[in-house]
This record gives sequence, structure tokens and C-alpha cells, in this order.
Amino acid sequence: MMNRDTRQQPSREIVLHSEALTPSFGAATLTNCEREQIHLAGSIQPHGALMMLREPELTIQQASENLLEFLSLQSDQVIGRGLGELAPELDEAVRSLLEERLEDMPFAVRAFLESVGPLDVLVHRPPSGGLLVELERSGPPVSLAGSVDAGLRSIVGATTLQGLCDEAAWVFRELSGYDRVMVYRFDGDGNGEVIAEQRRADLEALLGNRYPASDIPQIARKLYVRNRVRVLVDVNYVPAAIRPRRLPNDDRDIDMSMSVLRSPSPIHVQYLKNMGVSATLVVSLMVDGRLWGLISCHHYAPREVHFEARTVCELLAEAVATRIAALESFVQSQVELSVRRLERRVIDSIAREGDWRVALFDGSRAILTPVGAVGAALLYEDQCLSVGDVPSTQKLREIGQWLDDQALLGVPRSPVFATSALSTDAPRFASIIDVASGMVAATISTAPGEYLLWFRPEQVRTVVWGGDPTKPMEVGNDPMTLSPRRSFAQWHQRVEGTSAAWSAVELTAARLIGETVSDVILQVRAVRMLVAEEQLRHVTRGVAESDEPVLIADETGRLMLVNPAFRRLLPQGVEPPYHFDHLPELFHEPRDVRRRLGDLRLAQRAWRGEVLLRVGDDGDQPLLVRADPVLSAPDRVLGYVILFTDLTDRKMAENARRAFQAGIAEGQRVASARLETQAGMAARNLLASLLENAQLAAMEITDGVDALGIAHRLESVRASVQRAAEMMERLIRHADRLD
Repeated sequence: MMNRDTRQQPSREIVLHSEALTPSFGAATLTNCEREQIHLAGSIQPHGALMMLREPELTIQQASENLLEFLSLQSDQVIGRGLGELAPELDEAVRSLLEERLEDMPFAVRAFLESVGPLDVLVHRPPSGGLLVELERSGPPVSLAGSVDAGLRSIVGATTLQGLCDEAAWVFRELSGYDRVMVYRFDGDGNGEVIAEQRRADLEALLGNRYPASDIPQIARKLYVRNRVRVLVDVNYVPAAIRPRRLPNDDRDIDMSMSVLRSPSPIHVQYLKNMGVSATLVVSLMVDGRLWGLISCHHYAPREVHFEARTVCELLAEAVATRIAALESFVQSQVELSVRRLERRVIDSIAREGDWRVALFDGSRAILTPVGAVGAALLYEDQCLSVGDVPSTQKLREIGQWLDDQALLGVPRSPVFATSALSTDAPRFASIIDVASGMVAATISTAPGEYLLWFRPEQVRTVVWGGDPTKPMEVGNDPMTLSPRRSFAQWHQRVEGTSAAWSAVELTAARLIGETVSDVILQVRAVRMLVAEEQLRHVTRGVAESDEPVLIADETGRLMLVNPAFRRLLPQGVEPPYHFDHLPELFHEPRDVRRRLGDLRLAQRAWRGEVLLRVGDDGDQPLLVRADPVLSAPDRVLGYVILFTDLTDRKMAENARRAFQAGIAEGQRVASARLETQAGMAARNLLASLLENAQLAAMEITDGVDALGIAHRLESVRASVQRAAEMMERLIRHADRLD
């Protein structure tokens, strides 16, 4: 089947009557399942049992209706009874965990009941209050040595993203035993693609299949962020209801977001039945604080996964996510390096030819490669320069005008605008899709019509979907009954009018190149102010409105321009300087600033360095200084241009580097001390592999020259390592209790 693609897949109709806005669990239809309260399930999968206890006496307030049967106890009443009265062994197990941090993730401990044997007791405090206890039958212990350690090392050793995902699929299938394991990555629109797969030989391959964003509602994605592992043991299960559903004088359901046993949405269960899947294990991949993808395991018969095996899967998923962050950072650092080389060429071009544009449009691919474009164009001061395959000059000017019009229409003007379907965003450009289906535009000044543009041609391609994405629902035998789509046969879609999508790394490269060009333009315009007074009014606006602080002084040191960006840096009530002599006192170490300004004026020596601006109670502002004399002849100085760049992000990145190293060292010391057990050697080896993975990720992340995201990424890795260490500690303690 063929279909011409639009940029977004058709969305489901949203029914806007009040009952449809927030349907309770099990009451949603396919038109409003995005809002189904799936965390308020009110029932569980019956391979385990659940209790809600009141602290500190551990009185049972609510329980799953299968509790007594699960525990093989003869009683007709559990509500209102103390846990110790019902099962002293469980009371002891739960009380051993009460001092732990039970809000973020469940803690597990083993208990032995004569009536049922060994149980895993999972305890956490839900946001709705109380102490939620879940009971599962214990499985065989998992050795941290052997296959787990080997699996972790294969993950850490992966050198490419595809290789990592292939290894992850293989490791998870070996450890979990599921019939099919897929690594599933989300794109910018929320659609998913199977990028790696390991499967039973007789199963049809799903590798390369795409699935629309509507297959996983947003509310489910949010739960995947909170609860990283989700298990469905048998799609044909009969739910065990929680009794009573709500407590007296409390109209709230139990928040089961972190529950292991929580019943999945009936719509999701039907979806899996339609696929022929009987059991699932899904583990989240969190990268840089976002849901990057999933490791999705399918089985074609009921399958139960016990606590230790689930925890190992979650532990390995954290390692996979950390390695993804490292590999993505490495790719970005290589692109950033090529951008800095281009910047060096621009500087050299100014020195040799006196024109920075020569370095960008000299016929080479230096400006194209970092962005992955086939053509680029510069719209600057009514001129148009280009390299590679680009639209005509007239069309380029029309594109510049269209970009200006978007700002006039109220569209926020961002440093970089990107589209993979220019003709969809602006149908008047349909005639140029052969060279400009995709476009990235970097704003290079505040003047209208000044942009740096990159282009990609149309890429007619066939996208393979796992079922027709235009049919998310079907009518069943009863016309009033809706069902998730029943066909998952490959559906081939011919996509026209679009280019290959721009990656985050390519957009970063475009932003950095745009910033470099913007800085050059700012400095060129500042120089013009000094070279020709009659042009002052023409260019002052471009300099004055820059977001970068600028000072322009005449040959005597009198400040001709202190732009608003610099004024905003000054503490409230401090008057802006009007001469070089007044500058030093604004900074820490005024003596050094005074010496540098003296060298600038007396020896025409350029100044490159870092300073700390006094900004009052809010602390000091780190700034990079670039100060240059402007010469009209070797012996004549026209004036001076001083540019300041905010170094806050860079300093934060440096502090994050130091804090990360200190945190890893301290975490290793604390974790090693905690893991002095019979399984200590295997645990310490596994911990060493986790820390090695984190250190590799940190090295790749900190190699990047774009400081903006370094601190955030390092914190994400640190949090991932801490979470993995906590899971490993809980796993060891859980196993020790059985011993």
C-alpha cells in the first residue's frame, strides 16, 4: 500500500465532553486513552498480592482480593488486622525496611512463609500515602558474576550506537529468556523504530519497523520515566481487585505508578493480543533526563520475571543509557571540532584577504560537512553568497523574507530554525524541493533578512510501519466496540516532499557556526563605526541590540558606546563607565584589568582573558574578554573594541566535571564499603565496570566544546550511576537475606 506522507501522522479525534477529559482506568476509548488514569488501576495481576498498610502499626487498610488465597491462609477477614497478626514473618520483613528511602523506588526483601515458601516483599511509599506492600514468589538467585558481568562488559565496550544496541538486544535476550528482544528508539515526533532485535528463529523479523506515537500514549511515557521496568506476565490474566477501592473519608485511589503488579490498561492488553504477544518486559532507556527509547521483550507464552532478574535488567539498562550518552557526545564533539576549525579558517581569511566570507564560500565543503548539507547560502547586507546545490538567488531572498514574516506573525525568533519539509511549511517553495526540501536557518544578526542557510534535497523513500499508522483503531463485530488496530503486517509508505531529518548534532553545528558568523559580523560592524563616523547611525543598531556585551572606545579611551547588554550586567544603581579609567573598579583584580587596558592603549596589544565582574549580592559574573585595537595604518589607532562573552555555562561545566569526579570517587568508596558481603567480589567487579562505563561517558561528554549541555549531561550520568549502585546494593541485600 502506498500513501503520500504528511509531516505528522494523523492524530486521534479528541472528544471534548467532560467525561472524556480524564477517563478512569478501564473506562477510556481509543479517542481519549491519552488521558486514561492508568496509574489508578485499582487492581493487580494475580501472580502476586498487594496490601496497603498504615504506619507505624502496620494495619492492613486495603488488600487485593486474592491475598488470602495467595498466602494460603484460612481467614475471612484481613482489613483492619495488623500484619503481625496475619503473618509475623511478613511483619518482620516490612519493619526491616521502614528506615529506608522508600519514595523513589521499591525496596525488596525476602521472607519465608511455611504456607507458601520464599516470597519477595516489595515495599514503597506511594504519593497517595500509606505503605504499599507487594508480594511475589521468589525466583532463583541471579549471580552477578558470569553472564551479567560479561553482558555489562560487552555494553561498555561498544564503540558505535548501532553496535551498542545490537549488543544490548543480545545481552537482554540471553539474560531474560524472552522470545524476542527489541531496542526501540523514539524520534522527535514520538514515533518509534526498532533499531536492534534478537528473536527466536521462527519469528518474523520486526527490525526496521516503525510505530506511530499514538501506540504509546503520553501518560504511559511519563510512567516509563518514573517506573523504569514494567512486566505483564499473561495477557489473559483475570485482574485481582483492590478492596476497598477507596478508604473511608478519602476519595483517592491508590497511586500505583511504582507498583510492580499494577494492571495494565485494557487497551494496551488488547493491543498485545492483536500482536499475538502473551507476555512482556519493558525497560526504559533514559538519556539526558529524557525517554530515549525502550528495551522491549516479547514472549509468546505466559512468562514471569522475578525481582532479581528485573533488577539486573534495570541495572544493565542504566549502563546502556550511559553508553548512549557517551557515544552521542563523542559524535557531537567531533562535529564541534570541525566547527572550530571552520572558525579558525574565518579568522585566517580576515587576516589574509580582509573578508571573512571567503573562508565559508571558497568552493570547499567546510561549511557543509558539519551540518550534513548539500548546499549553503549567506544572506547578508543585501548580498547573497552560496556554495553547493542551492535554490536561485531570487528564491533565496524569498526564503529570507519568509523567515522574517514568521517573526512578524508572532513566531518566536530562535537562533536556529529547521525543517525537513519546507514545502509543507510554506507551499510556495514546492517548486524547489529537488534542492531545498530540508532547510536549516541560523539567525546571524538582528537586521532583517540576514541568515545563514543550509539545504537538503528531497529524499523519496519507503518507510516500513508495523501496521497501517493511519488506522490506529478498528470497529469490532459489535459496531459500538472499538479495538486497537488488529493488523501489524508491514505497511509500506512512500514518503515524498521531505528530506532526511536533521539530527540534534547537526543542529548544534548549525547553531555554533551561526554564532561564529554572528560574532564576526558584530565585530565588523563595530569596526565600521570607528572607520567612518558617517556610517554610525546605520550600524549602531546592529551593535547596540546585540545580546553580547560590547564596549567601543575612541583612541583616547573615551567610551563611545556601552551597549544595553553590558549595562544589564552591572549591579542595580551602578552607572555605566564612560572612559577606560573607570572600567577596572567594576571587576575583581582591578590592578590586572588596568594593566591589560594599558597594554591595549599604549602597545596596541590585543587582550584575551577571563575576568570576574562584580554584580553584587548575586555573586560574580565570569566573562571572556576579547579586546582589540582598530588601526587605519600601522601608526594610527582609530579606537578599541571590547567584546565580552558570558562564561557561566563554561564555569558550570568545569565545576560539574570536578563534582562528577569527586562524586564518583566518593560513590565508589561508599558502595565498596556497603558491598563487603559473601558476594562482595562479584559485586565489586560489577561496580568497577559500572564506574568504568561512567568514566568513559564523562570523558566523551567533557570533550565537547559546547559547554551549554555538559553540566546537565554529567549530572544525568552521575544520577544514572547512583541509581545503578543503589539497585545493586538492594540486589545484594535481597540475596543475602535468603542466604
